[in-house]
Amino acid sequence: MDSIVIDSLRKSFHEDLPPAVDMRSVITIPKGELFGIIGPDGAGKTTLFRMLATLIRPDSGTASVEGLDIVRDYRKIRTMIGYMPGKFSLYSDLSVRENLEFFASVFGKDIEANYSLIENIYCRLRPFEKRKAGRLSGGMKQKLALCCSLIHSPSVLFLDEPTTGVDPSSRRELWENLGELRTSGMTIVVSTAYMDEAGRCDRVAMMKSGRFLAVDSPADIISGFGARLLAVRSDEMFRLLHDLRSLPFVRKCYTFGDMHHVILNDDADLSAQAGYGSDAAAIASILENRGHSGVVVKDVEASLEDCYMNLEEK
Repeated sequence: MDSIVIDSLRKSFHEDLPPAVDMRSVITIPKGELFGIIGPDGAGKTTLFRMLATLIRPDSGTASVEGLDIVRDYRKIRTMIGYMPGKFSLYSDLSVRENLEFFASVFGKDIEANYSLIENIYCRLRPFEKRKAGRLSGGMKQKLALCCSLIHSPSVLFLDEPTTGVDPSSRRELWENLGELRTSGMTIVVSTAYMDEAGRCDRVAMMKSGRFLAVDSPADIISGFGARLLAVRSDEMFRLLHDLRSLPFVRKCYTFGDMHHVILNDDADLSAQAGYGSDAAAIASILENRGHSGVVVKDVEASLEDCYMNLEEK
């Protein structure tokens, strides 16, 4: 059974601007799937989440959550979902415990009824339950917001960039918690800017300009990269970036950690040139002839970030 069905959703906020969301196909998310959406700021992730959570209406297209239409059945949907927005939205002047009690009461629940769902998360908050929510650290605010989103035992959980601005330990704990929730059959849709997090999802959607560029498992997206990828370094990294981008056989070049990643054109055949045994050797020679020192060029396996950069050009 499909938990979420998205059919050609579109949303614009100003007639002179491109649409924030411009989905032109049908996307389905099966029940119990951990589905990730990755993309830069402005890709349309938050607008899509707000439509699926029934907070704003689409201009056109349809979508359903647990078989209910997001426009016609919005009241029912709101009782069945948990939504954690990117910005901390709890009551800063209430304590940790008071926030949790309030959100449980909104859905006609009590904390004890669904405590097992949040126990592994709330145990970290218990020593601070009398502290005002506004005085919590970023990681603790995240844990409280997640607890408040889960306390009514939702069928579908929407998390909009839940780990932005929190420490690595809290990021890891959150994804461990999501893995446990997934085993209970809950459908989880999460957006993230961290590619390592996206790799933990069953499937991911790569989003840009309001559209999904690709939807597949992380492994299948990587296996379908379909281009030659090199990592390059020299003693002058800024000039190196400019020089690499000027080469006619380079499709795209971007900084990746302490290296520059280079995607070659499909028709590039550098290794066939006299005296070069590989594309890496050819590029190293070209760069050295341009005055670069300390040149390192090597073949590398594509990551999800490389796949996104490659798809962005298509």
